[in-house]
Amino acid sequence: MTVQGAVGKTAVLLLLALITGSATWTLAQRGAGVLPFVGGAGFLGFLIAIALTFKQAWSPVLAPVYGMLEGIVLAGVSLGFEQRYPGIVLAAAGGSVATLAAFLFAYQSGMIRATESFKRGIIIATLGLALFYLAQLVLLFFGVPMFMAVHGSGLIGIGFSVFVVVLAALNLVMDFDFIEQGARSGAPKYMEWYAAFGLMVTLVWLYFEILRLLAKLSNRR
Repeated sequence: MTVQGAVGKTAVLLLLALITGSATWTLAQRGAGVLPFVGGAGFLGFLIAIALTFKQAWSPVLAPVYGMLEGIVLAGVSLGFEQRYPGIVLAAAGGSVATLAAFLFAYQSGMIRATESFKRGIIIATLGLALFYLAQLVLLFFGVPMFMAVHGSGLIGIGFSVFVVVLAALNLVMDFDFIEQGARSGAPKYMEWYAAFGLMVTLVWLYFEILRLLAKLSNRR
């Protein structure tokens, strides 16, 4: 495993996502019913993510498939936001790229260090957020809507989105460190694909959270 190899494979995944995303966007604008495909792609992508968690050696095959599926999901979700908030997709994409560049610079320059305490804190915060979302889903299933203010456009909702965006951005540092440590330790070549998959998961999460934050800010105008 090398850093250059992981970077190159990340570029491949992003290119695959761009291709399938562009095709989905074009079909949707022409009136094609893409919603079932978006939902199906999201479900399959979720299954692949779970599979790769336990079978990292499958990543040379499954990671590219995941990239193509995520392109479909990204296009479907983005189109819905774009129709309601014109220009928001370009702003969210630009914000994601700028955040990636800023945190990569901060990591390489030593401004942010992936110490054991740092990684432990980010893992705990991310798991806590996942449990929070899961608890909300369970409560909604039983007809108990709680903590819904975090999804609104009020100060609580915006503050929550800012927190999640920062947390997603800090997870990029975890990905950078994973790639660097894998290269240093001589990890197997297939781990380049797995590292690229992990970085793409974080980038997609970051993009969606920036999209949600911008939508909340637009609602306050």
